[in-house]
Amino acid sequence: MGAAGSKLEKALGDQFPEGERYFGLENFGNTCYCNSVLQVSILHPPNSIALYFCVPFREQLLEYYSSNKSAGDAEENLLTCLADLFTQISSQKKKTGVIAPKRFVQRLKKQNELFRSYMHQDAHEFLNFLLNELVDILEKEAQAAKSDQETTSPPEKMGNGPKNVQANGTHKDPLVTWVHKNFQNLIIFNGYSSQGILTNETRCLRCETVTARDEIFLDLSLDIEQNSSITSCLKNFSSTETLNAEDKFFCDKCCSLQEAQKRMKIKKPPHILVIHLKRFKYIEQLGRYKKLSYRVVFPLELKLSNTVEDAESEYSLFAVVVHVGSGPNHGHYVSLVKSHNHWLFFDDENVEMIDESAVQTFFGSAQEYSSNTDHGYILFYESLGTSNKS
Repeated sequence: MGAAGSKLEKALGDQFPEGERYFGLENFGNTCYCNSVLQVSILHPPNSIALYFCVPFREQLLEYYSSNKSAGDAEENLLTCLADLFTQISSQKKKTGVIAPKRFVQRLKKQNELFRSYMHQDAHEFLNFLLNELVDILEKEAQAAKSDQETTSPPEKMGNGPKNVQANGTHKDPLVTWVHKNFQNLIIFNGYSSQGILTNETRCLRCETVTARDEIFLDLSLDIEQNSSITSCLKNFSSTETLNAEDKFFCDKCCSLQEAQKRMKIKKPPHILVIHLKRFKYIEQLGRYKKLSYRVVFPLELKLSNTVEDAESEYSLFAVVVHVGSGPNHGHYVSLVKSHNHWLFFDDENVEMIDESAVQTFFGSAQEYSSNTDHGYILFYESLGTSNKS
């Protein structure tokens, strides 16, 4: 990416962020689904879901890499491979260029057979798998370290994070890793979450009893409609559904099946809101999945007022993963990332600066058949307030 890199450096000029690295990622044959997510992860504003540009996460990941490297016998996993990739980028002398994430991709394919073929893969499935895997690895390592410490330390001095549930069933605080702290909407442990909580409310229409069930969420997957907006999609997400006929709800108070109304709410909004637009829909008449090229407007500033129980939450868009192509089984992924108030366009090895107004060209197509096949697929929003931070 020599020429492209030089072009980017010239475009930014004196505004090139000090100490920053803007690198493209080599494609190993249909690995754009991986590159687009990693590039979103590599370039983000501080304190966001972004991995590399989430400064606390990056520092801890690089420290993790350094500790495991000195240990010499650390088992290779996706976390160590990701740490190795971040280290490669952060240690580059050049400001721009291309990195080959070969080790990471090899580990990914070894660990999950879904990604072993050269077929077109889903960037959303990869994102979910990656983040859940990082949390699982750190939880296992923390539990192992805690077990080792318990054999040599008095119970009152057990360190390495909050306590968990004991074997006798007595309550202990859930384990929180540094991934949890940086990915506040990705806290997944023992069925408990302190951030990014959805509440599933069901009201019995006979006795009016409301049953509420909380669950954490990795992201919000929204159904989409033609010529709609994220705001309208969120309203539909939280709309009331009536359960009747064969879908009646079993009410514990009535001790029988009853008609009920069901609604999903965001009880506690995350610091980072990840929105997945469900552009791939199974059409029974066709017997296959079809890509919905619908035009869905996603604003640069988003207000969550109709889905949150408490005060209104405001978010700012900082990254978009875009699917390019007319169908679900073929195509390409690219990403848009806002870094230091500049919007960058990432297409595997190529990185270039774009104007903020260009973001709207990825809303989708107003007509079913259009030459424009570049559509926003995964949106990343960061909270503008501090109420969600812990």
